[in-house]
Amino acid sequence: QVQPVESGRGLVQTGGSLRLSCAASGSVFSANAMAWYRQAPGEERELVATITSGGKTNYADSVKGRFTISRDNAKNKMYLQMNNLKPEDTAVYFCNVDPPRPEIWGQGTQVTVSS
Repeated sequence: QVQPVESGRGLVQTGGSLRLSCAASGSVFSANAMAWYRQAPGEERELVATITSGGKTNYADSVKGRFTISRDNAKNKMYLQMNNLKPEDTAVYFCNVDPPRPEIWGQGTQVTVSS
C-alpha cells in the first residue's frame, strides 16, 4: 500500500489543540522529506509544514509558532501537533512526501475548529 493513513480528526473550539498522525509505508517514508498539507472547502490544497529525513522543519507563515511537525523514522510515522487552533485552520489534512507525489494522496483527516 502506497497511500499513507492519516488519523486524529476532531472538532475543537478556538484555542484548542489536536495531534494528527500519519502512518506511511517504509518505501514512502524512508529517506524522504515528508509534509503535511491541508485543503479547506473551496480552496486549493496548501503546504502546512515539512520535515526532512534528518528532522529539519519548515512551516507556513500561517501556522508558525502554533504547529509542530515531527517524525519517528523507526515507526514510519509523522505527527502534527496543533495548538491554539483557529477557525481558519478548518480543513482536511493530508500527509505526503515533499514535494508531493499524486499517487500517494490518502483520504486525509478532517479538522474542524469552531468559533
